[in-house]
Amino acid sequence: MVRRSPEPVAPPSPMELKFILESLLFSAAKPLSVPELRDVLAKAAADEQAPPETRDFKKVPVETVEAALADLALDHETAGRSYRLVCVAGAWQFVTQPEFAPWLKTFVGVKSRPARLSQPALETLAVIAYRQPVTRAEIEQIRGVAVDGVMTTLKERGLIAEVGRAEVVGRPMQFGTTPAFLEYFGLPSLDGLPAADELRRIPVERPEALTTAEAAPAAATPELPLASVDPEAAASAPTEETRVEEPPAPSEATPASEASESPTATDEAAPDAGAPEEKS
Repeated sequence: MVRRSPEPVAPPSPMELKFILESLLFSAAKPLSVPELRDVLAKAAADEQAPPETRDFKKVPVETVEAALADLALDHETAGRSYRLVCVAGAWQFVTQPEFAPWLKTFVGVKSRPARLSQPALETLAVIAYRQPVTRAEIEQIRGVAVDGVMTTLKERGLIAEVGRAEVVGRPMQFGTTPAFLEYFGLPSLDGLPAADELRRIPVERPEALTTAEAAPAAATPELPLASVDPEAAASAPTEETRVEEPPAPSEATPASEASESPTATDEAAPDAGAPEEKS
């Protein structure tokens, strides 16, 4: 029986998208985002001196690039190398495994890092991360203390920033996290935050929303439903009657008969000046 030797496995094509991305990330001096990677592919395809196969990657969809990066990250994780491919704050980069830190510190040296965040700062930052956009008043309601100093520290560190104003009375400033926040905690996006539904469900009192004079409806006087009126109480309740003013009583000096009759001109008492007198 003749045994056949196993057929040699062909090496992966160097023009496969994920290997092109691997070469770019390996040579990059900083993390690269998906738009930056697609921009490099498009510029390479536009170069007249580039080989014809570069034109195949001129307009690669975003979903295709993201899928190739995820596949590449899985390859390095499965291989068990001393480094891995990760996405931090929306940008991809190669990083070494944490267990090799002692040797890297000796070789590279320890970089000066800012002081660690205090417990109040971490609590305030957690409220902003899970409730953003959020106002200072809402943060203080949740924490129960003033956060002026802590907010100043977080803004100086670049972990939070002003993101707009709330559409309520007074238009207070709203705050949210920055890409530096994702880099600080090594998160690809806000979706990578641990589940904290209890923190999101804490109720806060918000000011009334802004309304214009035209949009605001006139306040109507509430009417009592008929079913809630007590008939006996309504019958016994005093009612307001219209008062009719009576004419003043006649005075004592004026007789009642004279008060009831209106005197007219004395045509009978006064003789006619123009009539002649009759002689007897």
